[in-house]
Formats: sequence, C-alpha cells, structure tokens
Amino acid sequence: MLWREVRLRWRSCTLRLLALCLAALLCTHFSAELKRRSLPQPGLVVRVPPKEPGAEVYNRRLEEVPSKRQVIYVRRSSKGASPGGIASVRRRDTLQPTRWHIDLQPWAGPSRSLEEEARRFLHYITKAQITCSGLVTNGVTYQKVDNLKPWTVCLDNKFGLAHQIRSKQCRVYSLGLGEDDNIFEFNMASGGCEVHRFDPSTPSAHIHEAERFWHHRLSVDWRDPKPAIAPHRLHSNTKKLKAILNEFGHWKIDVLKADMESAEWKILENIILEGIVEQIGQLVLEIHLHWPGFEVSGNDSSVVRYWYSLFKELEYKNFRLFHTYKDVSKPQLFLKKEIFNASSCYILSWVNTRWT
Repeated sequence: MLWREVRLRWRSCTLRLLALCLAALLCTHFSAELKRRSLPQPGLVVRVPPKEPGAEVYNRRLEEVPSKRQVIYVRRSSKGASPGGIASVRRRDTLQPTRWHIDLQPWAGPSRSLEEEARRFLHYITKAQITCSGLVTNGVTYQKVDNLKPWTVCLDNKFGLAHQIRSKQCRVYSLGLGEDDNIFEFNMASGGCEVHRFDPSTPSAHIHEAERFWHHRLSVDWRDPKPAIAPHRLHSNTKKLKAILNEFGHWKIDVLKADMESAEWKILENIILEGIVEQIGQLVLEIHLHWPGFEVSGNDSSVVRYWYSLFKELEYKNFRLFHTYKDVSKPQLFLKKEIFNASSCYILSWVNTRWT
C-alpha cells in the first residue's frame, strides 16, 4: 500500500510539471509570433503618408495658442449688431513682433542739413506716386460748398472702395478736434458708408445723427490712459485706435480721415507700430509743418527726417500717394521759417494697393 501511494504521488507531480512546461512553451511561441508579425515582411516597403503642406507649421501654431479663449467686448446697438449694422469681420492674428520705434531713413545728404531734408520731404509730399481715375472730393455724393478742405478719396475700381460702397460694406473713421466741417462725413454716409466721427468735444458719448452716421466723444491718441486718473475725467475718453477697433468689434476701416492739429505724427507712428495701418484701405491726412508736433523731439533736420521716415513706412506697407493738396490759405511756414515756398498745411491721400 505504501509503494502504491508513492507511485500515485509521483505520477501527480510529473503531470503537474509537464503542464507547467507546456504552458511555458506556448507562451514563448506566442511571444515570438507577435514579435515576428510586428516586423516588416521581406520585400515589402513601408510607406509613410506625406504630411500636408503647412501641417507642421499649423500644429506648431496650435501649440503656441493659449489654452484660454480670448474674450473681446464689442459695443453693440439695441438690435444686437455692431454700430451701423454692418457685420463685424473677425480679427486676424498677425503674429507680428512688437515694434517700439520706426526705422529711420538715411540722411538726405552728408551734411545732414535742414535744407537737404526739407527738399527731399517736400518733393515727396507734392508728387503723386500713382494715378487714380476716380478722384472724388468731399464725399461720394456731391454737395457744393465753398471754402471747404478738399478731402479726396479714390473710387478707381482697381482699389476696391467703389465696390465696398456699392455693396454697403464701406466703413469710414474720421478723427478730429472740434471741427465744424462735417460735409465729407455726411456725404460718405449718404453714399452708403458707415461713418464714425471721433471728437472729444462731442456733447454726448454717442450721437446717432443719421442712418449711417455716428458721433463719438472720444479722442484718438497714441498713449494709453493713465490708470491713476479717475474714469469720469476727460482723459478716460482718450484711446488708441487699436482699442477703439476692438471695442467696436471692427476689423477694417475703408477710409481713415484725420485732422489732429499736429498730433497726426505720433498717431500715425502708433498705428504703424501696432500694425493697424494694414487694416486701412485709404488714408486721408492733414499734416502740419509749422512746428515739429507733439512729443516729436530733435533739431529741425532730425524732425524732417522723422516725418519722411513715417511716410516711407507707409510705402513699405503698400500705401501709395495718389493726391496732394497745398493749403495756400494757411501761413506759409516750415518749422516757423518762411523758406522753401512751403505751406504749413497739406492734405495727403494714400491708397493701400493691396486692400481687399
């Protein structure tokens, strides 16, 4: 009996050992088979699908975009539309680096004299760079009024403003300081444009004068308001053009008219540095030459070089001068000097040749 019990136990142990060996063998076999299938078979070429053009750049930009959504507060009318009823266009992300100063042009001559700088500058502003076959003065609807400044726009079909007016998609911004002459703005509104006039002397915050004509008590500046000043003070009504565009939810300005009484130089510099000038179709600007202008420093020749450099920046942004007007009714002064047969005031009109 003892021997029989030993034989049964030995047989049981042997069967268990064989089962373990068989399980180990099967595991090894399955592992080898999986490894073999994961390798490319002989004679076959593994093809990686080509990346779509721009996919790598697109993915990289997605990684750079912050995870939080950007919230833009838009001023809207009672009907839920932007002022004027024209649908706002989504702002583009230009991804441009921040600029703090414009690029100054080389000196006009080796002596760096006022005469050299002034002659170059005056030659530049008194000669049109391109021809416009559709010049229109003081608005797209004609209203004859004597002694008006000739605010001139170009309705040549190759530049797009005429099409925008016909399709009722035209937007005009007018920057001024206590102007009494609103004929240009009124005529542009009557012709189908959405017109916004910004003037700190406007009696109310917002006045809806006509169907497509608004007055805003805002002064367009090149500086940010100081946080220490109370909101009810006048300085709280001073904003950069970029801030106004964001507040109103506007992407483009088909025509920007500006008469800022010598503040135009720093405002122009600001919209160039912040990239706003690329959102403008036509620029009609009154410039003042009787003194350097607000916060423009340097001697006379440096000031004129700065003025010239600003206009060259416009040229680099695809703007071309198509109309120039010398105001002979103003004092004939150039930096407080009666020289160069120059007026103290000119009205210049540019068109963005890549405007769509």
